[in-house]
Amino acid sequence: MTTVIPPLNITLDAVDVAAERIKDRVRRTPCLRTRFIRNPIHRNLMLKMESLQVTGSFKARGANNAVLSLNDDALDRGIITASGGNHGTAVAYAGNASKVKTVVYLPKRADAAKIKTLESWGAEVVLIGDFWDDANVAALKRAEQDGLTYIHPFADQTVITGQATLAREMLKQEPQIDVFVVGIGGGGLISGVASAAKAIKPEVRIIGVEPTGAPTLKTSIETGVVTTLERIETEAITLAPRQSAAVNVDIIRRLVDEIVLVDDNAMRSASQWLFDEMGVAAELSGAAAVAALQTGALRVPQDQQVAAIVCGRGSDGIV
Repeated sequence: MTTVIPPLNITLDAVDVAAERIKDRVRRTPCLRTRFIRNPIHRNLMLKMESLQVTGSFKARGANNAVLSLNDDALDRGIITASGGNHGTAVAYAGNASKVKTVVYLPKRADAAKIKTLESWGAEVVLIGDFWDDANVAALKRAEQDGLTYIHPFADQTVITGQATLAREMLKQEPQIDVFVVGIGGGGLISGVASAAKAIKPEVRIIGVEPTGAPTLKTSIETGVVTTLERIETEAITLAPRQSAAVNVDIIRRLVDEIVLVDDNAMRSASQWLFDEMGVAAELSGAAAVAALQTGALRVPQDQQVAAIVCGRGSDGIV
């Protein structure tokens, strides 16, 4: 018997409620224009600076919305998640703010600085497996054993709704946007951005960007099923789950216009460009959207307004 998962629809009313709920815990990040620089990529490119978010990435939006949506019983039991790093940091931040026991499972190759940050927020950190998927299996088992409340990094409705506040916020800042360019890991960010942006401005185009070494969502969309990749070959660990989830695949299939691929060298080049031209320290995943434009993997007419989300802070692409 096949289990049919109903579509997850993120409403603007829910996004408005989430924005109000998290407003005291996250930043309204700036949009930076890039026209008057030495080496412009696109005449009408703007950058949404989620690298300046409270925990260094957009993940603070979804994590805080999820934690603040929990009832007292769920909070009293403590919270747990699995992450490539950024979601875990955001959950640790949200858990600390709510004075809740927090456990974060990470793959063994997680960034050492992120592990230190997690611990500084008071989280219990467990390193296990080579990829997020391995850490996630272990986290789910621990959640069941200890009765902890599990917060999924990209397939949870409250997490996706929290991420959707980014698009709502940006279209208030720059209502003329024609194209959003969004890095894809598990698909939580682009699911939220596409849901809110298309509801506010149906004609806007949503373009996803994945590593060539981890085309998880592109493969799933092309095959029509949630696909598990046999291999992951990218250093952009936060864009590298072997598998997404049915709710994300459905939203992306319905609302995302195109997914393009960039390799690690392109992300390094884009990260260096962000640092040299804009003074922005973006991790490889945070530079993926810019890399798509810089390499020509995505071509946007110069008269269109294009918004690239710099989704995470870091220095792994900067020489």
